[in-house]
Amino acid sequence: MDAIVFTTEMGVVLGLLGFTVFLFVSEIIRIDLAALLVLVTVGILSYLPGLESLADVNHLFDGFASNAVISIIAVMIVGAGLDRTGIMNKVAAAILKHGGTSEARVLPIVSGTVGFISSFLQNVGAAALFLPVVSRISVRSGIPLSRLLMPMGFCAILGGTMTMVGSSPLILLNDLILTANEGLPDELKMEPFGLFSVAPIGAALIATGIIYFLVLGRWVLPGSSDPIEPSSGQGTTEYLERVYGLHAQVFEVDVPADSPLVGQILADINNENNIYIISTFYRGKASMIQILTAEIAAPCRLAIIGSDHAVHDFAERYGLTVRPDLDVFIEEFAQTNAGVAELVIPPDSKLIGKSPRDILLRKTYGLGLMAIHRGEETLSHVKTEDHEATQIGLVPFQAGDMLVAHTRWDNLTRLKRDQDFIVVTADFPQEELRPHKVNWALFFFLISLSLILFTDVRLSLCLLTGAVGMVLTRVLSIDEAYHAVGWNTVFLLASLIPLGQAVQNTGTAAWIAQQILTVLDGWPIWSLQAGVAILATVFSLVMSNVGATVLLVPLSVSIAVAAGANPAIFALTVAISTSNSFIIPTHQVNALIMGPAGYKVMDFVKSGGIMTILFLLVSLIMLNVVF
Repeated sequence: MDAIVFTTEMGVVLGLLGFTVFLFVSEIIRIDLAALLVLVTVGILSYLPGLESLADVNHLFDGFASNAVISIIAVMIVGAGLDRTGIMNKVAAAILKHGGTSEARVLPIVSGTVGFISSFLQNVGAAALFLPVVSRISVRSGIPLSRLLMPMGFCAILGGTMTMVGSSPLILLNDLILTANEGLPDELKMEPFGLFSVAPIGAALIATGIIYFLVLGRWVLPGSSDPIEPSSGQGTTEYLERVYGLHAQVFEVDVPADSPLVGQILADINNENNIYIISTFYRGKASMIQILTAEIAAPCRLAIIGSDHAVHDFAERYGLTVRPDLDVFIEEFAQTNAGVAELVIPPDSKLIGKSPRDILLRKTYGLGLMAIHRGEETLSHVKTEDHEATQIGLVPFQAGDMLVAHTRWDNLTRLKRDQDFIVVTADFPQEELRPHKVNWALFFFLISLSLILFTDVRLSLCLLTGAVGMVLTRVLSIDEAYHAVGWNTVFLLASLIPLGQAVQNTGTAAWIAQQILTVLDGWPIWSLQAGVAILATVFSLVMSNVGATVLLVPLSVSIAVAAGANPAIFALTVAISTSNSFIIPTHQVNALIMGPAGYKVMDFVKSGGIMTILFLLVSLIMLNVVF
């Protein structure tokens, strides 16, 4: 093979590469701003004599309209639409129901679920979505949060290798392949990968991650941190006891068909038994009590707030069964959906002088009133050592009353716009869920998936069809769609594409490949592929995986062509290996879970070091088995 002559343009490109890596590693400026700076630099340098091949300035910004960029934007919008309908909350409820309190059962269910979801959504989005869920599981099961979050986070990263839309490098790969094809002879041109082309590799990696933590978790996972309260909202039992001294809990009680409670009025039952029935489950449907003058219909289940003694006395009196844990009401009382809120009656409120029953407080406002804090006095349904029971449904409101109510967070969001209340509670999820839009969200998600699987329509158009459909059917508003997009990721990706093209167009990639092949002359092809995988892994630790992919795919293709290997497999090796980012918390997912679990850098070195080696071994074996 003729030696490639090193040119001035190659020197400039190598300088730009070094400059880019320096900016990413040092973080003197944000990496998205660094990428924009590189884009501008490439464009300006292209006007200088002798550097015209760096970039076609007429197409310098084509990256912003590329298939990869539009696909990433659409994936973020589709994921936000699914989240807004509450589908993810139902998934969380299923995990809470079937996971139990055993780490050996909870860990694979949580990690496997997040891994699967992140194969379609951005992995950092899937991890962020499940962070409060895992925190809630930690509280209920007693499993330290630090033993759940790292397996969840690692599997979210691994799940990005399951499909060609699971991670930014894989979304980008087909575009980079098409660009690389322009410099290849017809017999070496690469075919784009299909949506599930990488599924066996991703599945093997997720399974490896789960097995790794199940087998070695007791040694590699930190276990000193305690389970913590989820940051969003307040737990009903803990809040009432801590703030108002109401030693009450939420119980789930079975009412048989022949119970003497049948036909009795809810308000009377509450007053006579020193309890508060807050929700019912009848004919397969759970619903908050809207009118306390309604009658009991059975067989049903009741969600009751009261002291342990009062609820068990009530159950024994009427032949009811108290369940040890919440079952059908677990989703309704999940802290991501509902909880205890505080509201104040302002002096100009129209509710002053009216009782909760007068205004049908629960039916009208979605508030299950649990207590009224007035001055130094607390009025409540529940009798405790410090407070007598009060029929607070009949107590007229006064200016300055602090209402303690159980409510859904979407109700509370709406009440922030109601001038009759001042919402004091601030730390709660304030995005309004739209469960009535779930069918539209699933419909357009399946439309996008079907277009990807069964047609030749471009990936970006397939995904954008689903995103636009969700906006048109008001699963999301257009403003919410804009808000769902991580524009820093979009600018990072689009701005680095011209640099990757410059590496290819100026022959720099071919020159670097030739130097590497000179050093590794005579080495088998599998060792070259392993070297590419290790190089991609190292790059992903010190810079964004998108940047590493853009820089290394042209290089890997040149190495493969020169060595007589399959360039498509080498390109895929890079895109897969840039997800091998576990050893330090530079990946977005690792950075996300580090704070809540109290991880140290050495925790990632300890757990991530072994995971990095396993990733390399399993991915290289599966790449060669599948392809």
